[in-house]
Amino acid sequence: MNYNSPSKTQAVILDWAGTVVDFGSFAPTQIFVEAFAEFDVQVSIEEARGPMGMGKWDHIRTLCDIPAISARYQKAFGRTPSDDDVTAIYNRFMPLQIEKIATHSALIPGALATITGLREQGLKIGSCSGYPAVVMAKVVELAKQNGYVADHVVATDEVPNGRPYPAQALANVIALGINDVASCVKVDDTVPGILEGRSAGMWTVALVCSGNALGLTYEQFMALDPEKLAVERERIHGLFAGSRPHYLIDTINDLPQVIADIDRRLAAGEMPQAY
Repeated sequence: MNYNSPSKTQAVILDWAGTVVDFGSFAPTQIFVEAFAEFDVQVSIEEARGPMGMGKWDHIRTLCDIPAISARYQKAFGRTPSDDDVTAIYNRFMPLQIEKIATHSALIPGALATITGLREQGLKIGSCSGYPAVVMAKVVELAKQNGYVADHVVATDEVPNGRPYPAQALANVIALGINDVASCVKVDDTVPGILEGRSAGMWTVALVCSGNALGLTYEQFMALDPEKLAVERERIHGLFAGSRPHYLIDTINDLPQVIADIDRRLAAGEMPQAY
């Protein structure tokens, strides 16, 4: 029996917030701010966005390790935040997130039509998120009401290690019956999500404008001055550089052209691990 490299894309593994729903990825960031505020520790939206893409407990731990935030916590409590303190913030974060997730549940404009088109090409639609399962269930329910149902969903607490580890992406490969990771495309708006796809041996596509890095609503994005947008694109490309995405595009609506190019490259014998 011989190994034959794949000649065509079989599946896309999509992130959720900032990729398919919640243009600008506001649902998680705003709740981090509110959860910390309940402990009398101020965290800005910009600070909250920094570790986006990680599991939420790890995200809070990373925020607490930022010297400025750690100093604010120490001023409020007389100590730097321990893992137990992180868990306390996380336990407050969770009900807030579930309560307010619907506020930012709208599908990204054009996403449903784009995904439908990919399905018509025979692609399977996997998905994963930095949300834990209890939040993910609500996100999935709201998306279904808006017409979007992924073929498979993996929450961050359903695997031993979340992003940037490859476990969630690989869990999709197994569930979807994919025969080669090189025929999969991981699409995400965060660096940990791109690293996840890279570590899983997949093609990776970073979203520049619809997600956490730009952090604007769809209306703000559409109204952005072209020169300002060009500057922002350059900045965000720099943020993603170390994670080495194979492609950078504005939104999921640019994905069909990328899939066509990946199919061309696969047919020519190219593999994602080589680039």
